Amino acid sequence: MIRAATPADVPVIHSLIRELAEYEKAAEEARATEEQLAEALFGERPAAFAHLAVDEDSGEAVGFALWFLNFSTWRGVHGIYLEDLYVRPGARGGGHGRALLTALARICAERGYERLEWSVLNWNEPAIGFYEALGARPQDEWTVYRLTDGALAGLARTGR
Repeated sequence: MIRAATPADVPVIHSLIRELAEYEKAAEEARATEEQLAEALFGERPAAFAHLAVDEDSGEAVGFALWFLNFSTWRGVHGIYLEDLYVRPGARGGGHGRALLTALARICAERGYERLEWSVLNWNEPAIGFYEALGARPQDEWTVYRLTDGALAGLARTGR
């Protein structure tokens, strides 16, 4: 079962984010607090949205998708950028990841969004195989760049 997250789900979403960060060998980089997550998802001006995959037998959340809107200047419409998709190891292979992506694809179709995009780590071959089996294709001609921490602060401060 896939459902939209509620404020009561913030602790489990936070826990799933921590599990994902550990899986991606970057636990120290996952610094978001439950309070930040609650504000981002359910504050006065939500910046992101989340859906949960819930095991129908136990009622336990076994995965999540956290996403936000992007905009294509070429197509002139919004799309969805999937920031995180994670299914707990014990629940993998049960269709939860596909169901989460299907829910997001349906949101795109219902709202007239023309893209559903995400990034995947180059070493995550199980995820790459899963995504390609769904028909997703890598965008090889693009390289993601990121400014964070000192470099971001330095550019903001000095313009260099």
